Amino acid sequence: MGIVRYADNRQYKYEATDEPDMQVRDAVEADAGRLAELTDAPRDVMRNLIHDRTVRVAESDEAISGFVSFDARERTVHVTQLEGTSDACMRLLEEPMSFAAGEGMAVELLVPESNDTVRQAVEEAGFERDGTGPTFDGTPTVRFRHDPS
Repeated sequence: MGIVRYADNRQYKYEATDEPDMQVRDAVEADAGRLAELTDAPRDVMRNLIHDRTVRVAESDEAISGFVSFDARERTVHVTQLEGTSDACMRLLEEPMSFAAGEGMAVELLVPESNDTVRQAVEEAGFERDGTGPTFDGTPTVRFRHDPS
């Protein structure tokens, strides 16, 4: 079990992933190809994402199994993308949650209704549904929020 401490000394406890050798690191430009594979987005789009946002990748046995991108504005950390295996998503969510806890901020993200892997990871991490989100390319989304206060 891992622990993230909030600024007011409250704690968020999370279950360790089933992949003990999973490492999380900053994304680099060379990761753009694998991120493009995970999202079906062009490599150039992923390269720009790496330069424009905070992006972390999860690796197991030197293979990328997922990534998270996020930025902070207006007292909220916004997760802009979360992709990967269930274990990778769980571990990667710790990154924006830890940052937000240290800054006394909430975390929000939109999850496509059809993405059960990400939705499950988000719910297990303690996020709560916060209404419906916009529709992207015909895919409805659900808004989730985690507020440490």
